[in-house]
Amino acid sequence: MRLLAFSDLHRDRAAARRLVERSADADVVIGAGDFASMRLGLGGALDALAGIDKPVLLVPGNNESDSALWRAAATLPDARVLHGDGASIDGVSFYGVGAGVPPTPFPWSWDVTESEAAELLSGCPEGAVLIVHSPPFGYLDEAFGRHLGSRSILDTIRAKRPPLVVCGHIHQCWGQEAVIGRSRVVNLGPQGRFFDL
Repeated sequence: MRLLAFSDLHRDRAAARRLVERSADADVVIGAGDFASMRLGLGGALDALAGIDKPVLLVPGNNESDSALWRAAATLPDARVLHGDGASIDGVSFYGVGAGVPPTPFPWSWDVTESEAAELLSGCPEGAVLIVHSPPFGYLDEAFGRHLGSRSILDTIRAKRPPLVVCGHIHQCWGQEAVIGRSRVVNLGPQGRFFDL
Protein backbone atom coordinates (compact mmCIF):
# COMPACT_ATOMS: atom_id res chain seq x y z
CA MET A 1 0.00 0.00 0.00
CA ARG A 2 1.31 3.45 -0.92
CA LEU A 3 0.48 6.38 1.36
CA LEU A 4 0.74 10.09 0.61
CA ALA A 5 0.83 11.96 3.92
CA PHE A 6 1.01 15.67 4.72
CA SER A 7 0.38 18.11 7.56
CA ASP A 8 0.03 21.82 8.25
CA LEU A 9 -1.53 22.92 4.99
CA HIS A 10 -2.66 26.18 6.64
CA ARG A 11 -4.93 27.23 3.73
CA ASP A 12 -2.13 26.92 1.15
CA ARG A 13 -4.17 26.24 -2.00
CA ALA A 14 -1.09 25.85 -4.22
CA ALA A 15 0.22 23.10 -1.94
CA ALA A 16 -3.27 21.55 -1.94
CA ARG A 17 -3.33 21.46 -5.75
CA ARG A 18 0.06 19.72 -5.80
CA LEU A 19 -1.20 17.16 -3.28
CA VAL A 20 -4.24 16.45 -5.45
CA GLU A 21 -1.95 15.84 -8.44
CA ARG A 22 0.39 13.61 -6.43
CA SER A 23 -2.50 11.62 -4.96
CA ALA A 24 -2.86 9.81 -8.31
CA ASP A 25 0.20 7.76 -7.27
CA ALA A 26 -1.18 6.87 -3.82
CA ASP A 27 -3.61 4.29 -2.47
CA VAL A 28 -4.49 6.32 0.64
CA VAL A 29 -4.00 10.02 1.48
CA ILE A 30 -3.40 11.15 5.07
CA GLY A 31 -3.75 14.70 6.41
CA ALA A 32 -2.21 15.11 9.87
CA GLY A 33 -3.98 18.32 10.89
CA ASP A 34 -3.87 22.10 10.56
CA PHE A 35 -5.76 22.60 7.33
CA ALA A 36 -6.99 26.00 8.62
CA SER A 37 -5.14 28.93 10.18
CA MET A 38 -6.29 30.06 13.60
CA ARG A 39 -9.67 28.39 12.90
CA LEU A 40 -10.14 30.32 9.64
CA GLY A 41 -10.38 28.96 6.09
CA LEU A 42 -11.01 25.29 6.84
CA GLY A 43 -13.74 24.89 4.22
CA GLY A 44 -11.66 26.46 1.46
CA ALA A 45 -8.65 24.33 2.35
CA LEU A 46 -10.64 21.12 2.10
CA ASP A 47 -12.42 22.29 -1.05
CA ALA A 48 -8.96 22.60 -2.61
CA LEU A 49 -8.35 18.91 -1.79
CA ALA A 50 -11.70 17.74 -3.21
CA GLY A 51 -10.06 16.36 -6.37
CA ILE A 52 -8.53 13.48 -4.41
CA ASP A 53 -10.36 10.32 -5.45
CA LYS A 54 -8.63 7.95 -3.02
CA PRO A 55 -9.55 7.16 0.59
CA VAL A 56 -8.54 10.12 2.77
CA LEU A 57 -7.83 9.91 6.51
CA LEU A 58 -7.72 13.19 8.44
CA VAL A 59 -6.99 14.20 12.01
CA PRO A 60 -7.76 17.68 13.31
CA GLY A 61 -4.88 19.97 14.15
CA ASN A 62 -4.90 22.67 16.77
CA ASN A 63 -6.07 25.17 14.12
CA GLU A 64 -9.45 23.42 13.71
CA SER A 65 -11.65 21.32 15.99
CA ASP A 66 -12.77 17.77 15.35
CA SER A 67 -16.40 18.85 14.86
CA ALA A 68 -15.43 21.57 12.37
CA LEU A 69 -13.27 19.08 10.46
CA TRP A 70 -16.13 16.55 10.34
CA ARG A 71 -18.40 19.17 8.77
CA ALA A 72 -15.81 20.42 6.28
CA ALA A 73 -14.67 16.92 5.29
CA ALA A 74 -18.05 16.31 3.66
CA THR A 75 -16.60 17.98 0.52
CA LEU A 76 -14.15 15.09 0.07
CA PRO A 77 -15.68 12.06 -1.65
CA ASP A 78 -14.07 9.34 0.51
CA ALA A 79 -12.84 11.05 3.69
CA ARG A 80 -12.86 9.91 7.29
CA VAL A 81 -11.91 12.01 10.31
CA LEU A 82 -10.07 10.09 13.04
CA HIS A 83 -9.88 11.47 16.56
CA GLY A 84 -9.74 8.72 19.13
CA ASP A 85 -10.74 6.08 16.63
CA GLY A 86 -9.44 4.07 13.73
CA ALA A 87 -10.10 2.71 10.28
CA SER A 88 -9.04 -0.29 8.25
CA ILE A 89 -8.29 -0.02 4.53
CA ASP A 90 -7.36 -3.11 2.53
CA GLY A 91 -6.31 -4.90 5.70
CA VAL A 92 -4.11 -2.06 7.02
CA SER A 93 -5.13 -0.53 10.37
CA PHE A 94 -4.91 3.20 11.00
CA TYR A 95 -5.56 5.12 14.21
CA GLY A 96 -5.68 8.86 14.73
CA VAL A 97 -5.68 11.55 17.40
CA GLY A 98 -5.57 15.24 16.63
CA ALA A 99 -5.37 18.56 18.51
CA GLY A 100 -2.47 20.26 20.19
CA VAL A 101 -1.01 17.96 22.87
CA PRO A 102 -0.04 19.25 25.38
CA PRO A 103 -2.08 22.48 25.25
CA THR A 104 -0.48 25.42 23.51
CA PRO A 105 -0.45 29.00 24.86
CA PHE A 106 -2.64 30.30 22.02
CA PRO A 107 -6.23 31.29 22.94
CA TRP A 108 -7.62 30.17 19.56
CA SER A 109 -5.93 26.77 19.64
CA TRP A 110 -7.93 23.53 19.90
CA ASP A 111 -5.99 21.45 22.43
CA VAL A 112 -6.35 18.44 24.69
CA THR A 113 -4.47 17.62 27.87
CA GLU A 114 -2.02 14.75 28.16
CA SER A 115 -4.55 12.73 30.19
CA GLU A 116 -7.28 13.37 27.60
CA ALA A 117 -4.89 12.34 24.83
CA ALA A 118 -3.95 9.17 26.72
CA GLU A 119 -7.64 8.25 26.91
CA LEU A 120 -8.13 8.97 23.19
CA LEU A 121 -5.04 6.89 22.35
CA SER A 122 -6.03 3.95 24.56
CA GLY A 123 -7.97 2.31 21.74
CA CYS A 124 -5.05 2.26 19.32
CA PRO A 125 -4.46 -1.32 18.18
CA GLU A 126 -0.94 -2.69 18.27
CA GLY A 127 0.77 -2.31 14.90
CA ALA A 128 -1.63 0.27 13.45
CA VAL A 129 -0.28 3.23 11.47
CA LEU A 130 -0.57 6.12 13.93
CA ILE A 131 -1.70 9.52 12.64
CA VAL A 132 -1.27 12.34 15.16
CA HIS A 133 -1.02 16.08 14.83
CA SER A 134 1.43 16.58 17.70
CA PRO A 135 4.80 14.83 17.71
CA PRO A 136 5.98 12.62 20.56
CA PHE A 137 7.91 14.32 23.34
CA GLY A 138 11.64 14.51 22.61
CA TYR A 139 11.32 13.60 18.93
CA LEU A 140 10.72 16.00 16.04
CA ASP A 141 9.30 18.49 18.53
CA GLU A 142 12.00 21.08 19.22
CA ALA A 143 11.24 24.77 18.78
CA PHE A 144 12.50 27.85 20.59
CA GLY A 145 15.02 25.69 22.48
CA ARG A 146 12.32 23.49 24.03
CA HIS A 147 10.73 20.11 23.42
CA LEU A 148 7.02 20.72 22.81
CA GLY A 149 5.77 17.21 22.02
CA SER A 150 3.39 14.88 23.80
CA ARG A 151 4.36 12.36 26.46
CA SER A 152 1.13 10.39 25.96
CA ILE A 153 1.88 10.00 22.25
CA LEU A 154 5.42 8.85 23.11
CA ASP A 155 4.03 6.30 25.60
CA THR A 156 1.57 5.00 22.98
CA ILE A 157 4.32 4.56 20.39
CA ARG A 158 6.42 2.60 22.88
CA ALA A 159 3.47 0.42 23.92
CA LYS A 160 1.72 -0.16 20.58
CA ARG A 161 4.76 -0.22 18.24
CA PRO A 162 3.20 1.30 15.12
CA PRO A 163 5.27 0.67 11.98
CA LEU A 164 4.77 4.30 10.97
CA VAL A 165 3.83 7.44 12.90
CA VAL A 166 3.07 10.64 10.99
CA CYS A 167 2.72 14.02 12.65
CA GLY A 168 3.17 17.74 12.08
CA HIS A 169 2.49 20.74 14.37
CA ILE A 170 6.11 21.80 14.98
CA HIS A 171 7.00 23.59 11.76
CA GLN A 172 10.68 23.82 12.65
CA CYS A 173 10.91 20.02 12.33
CA TRP A 174 9.11 19.54 9.00
CA GLY A 175 10.80 16.85 6.93
CA GLN A 176 12.67 15.35 9.87
CA GLU A 177 12.51 11.69 10.88
CA ALA A 178 13.23 9.67 14.00
CA VAL A 179 13.00 6.07 15.14
CA ILE A 180 11.43 5.02 18.44
CA GLY A 181 11.99 1.31 18.97
CA ARG A 182 10.87 -0.15 15.65
CA SER A 183 8.57 2.77 14.80
CA ARG A 184 9.47 5.22 12.05
CA VAL A 185 8.26 8.71 13.02
CA VAL A 186 8.03 11.53 10.45
CA ASN A 187 7.11 15.20 10.89
CA LEU A 188 5.52 15.81 7.51
CA GLY A 189 4.86 19.41 6.48
CA PRO A 190 2.60 20.59 3.64
CA GLN A 191 4.60 19.23 0.68
CA GLY A 192 3.68 15.65 1.55
CA ARG A 193 5.66 12.42 1.50
CA PHE A 194 5.09 8.97 0.08
CA PHE A 195 5.40 5.85 2.23
CA ASP A 196 5.20 2.23 1.09
CA LEU A 197 3.82 -0.26 3.61
